Amino acid sequence: MKVTGSFDVVGARGPLGFFGSLEAARLAHGYLFTGPAGVGKKTFARRLAQSLLCETPKPTLLGYCEACTGCTLFVAGTHPDFVAAEGVVKIGKDSSGGGHDEDLSARDLIRELSMHPYRGRYHVVLLADVAFATHEAANALLRTLEEPPDGVVVMLTSSAPGSLLETIRSRLVEIAFAPLALAEVEAVLRTQGIAAPEARRAAEMSLGSITRARDLFEGDARALREASFAWFEDVMRGESGDAGFLGLDDRSLTGAQKRENVRDLIEIVRVAARDWAIASLAGGEVRPLAGDQHERVLRVAQRDPKTTAALLGALGDAERLAQTNVSPGLVVEFLRAQLSPLAARA
Repeated sequence: MKVTGSFDVVGARGPLGFFGSLEAARLAHGYLFTGPAGVGKKTFARRLAQSLLCETPKPTLLGYCEACTGCTLFVAGTHPDFVAAEGVVKIGKDSSGGGHDEDLSARDLIRELSMHPYRGRYHVVLLADVAFATHEAANALLRTLEEPPDGVVVMLTSSAPGSLLETIRSRLVEIAFAPLALAEVEAVLRTQGIAAPEARRAAEMSLGSITRARDLFEGDARALREASFAWFEDVMRGESGDAGFLGLDDRSLTGAQKRENVRDLIEIVRVAARDWAIASLAGGEVRPLAGDQHERVLRVAQRDPKTTAALLGALGDAERLAQTNVSPGLVVEFLRAQLSPLAARA
């Protein structure tokens, strides 16, 4: 990894290695950063954008000086060659926010992607947690990716890349972000003023996500985690498992919020399944990931190695399904259907 100047990110060893060894001449016109929520995709994308827009000469792609006009404009949110939006790209009137941290319409997107750089070599467009309201909105991006203008670099981040059009994904270089290490999550929480014991406990329950670690200090996230472990226990003991806590019938929640709840369920159940598999195969010799839920996990009858492998495979199938446009309710029912036969083997 080669960095000249600052580049403040946590984790991201794979992406750092990729871009740290990349020459400017090999920079692609579009990248898709994928991975769970809270592992630093958006932060990395912004740091990469600032690196590309930094006006201080440097031999590497990564790194920025924090002093030049380009860096000053970037930090102030007024750089003319950086556009950032988060969430859904819609079909509609132009937004009035100048393109910085505002929802983009498809018309906005087409305009921004057609612009050549004002100050330097690159014009960078970041679409964070991207989703498209319609195929027309997605096609606005696709048309540009098929014939990218010189100097335009598009970065997308997504926790559910399977929900994007395959034609879009095929035209982007996909970079995967892994969950953060426990120590990395704990260190970030400590810098945010959280005391060491609380930071450690939150990191242990975070599944490698800064977002989830912060949310654990909120009542709703704690309740969802508790309910997810209870759902796993019920289903694995042959009961129906009440998924009402996911709010799939709640009309006040958006489709994106319901999908996020289901993805949270799958990730939490994966931790429960890992602890259950370890307890089944290794007894008490390995420390559980979720120590506070260990007694609940142990109430699920232990199984043979073949059954534990089938359980972990079912979770992988459900995770892949959750990244597509299949409705959240069907994803939960699919997971329940996969786990129920395993429970019947008790």
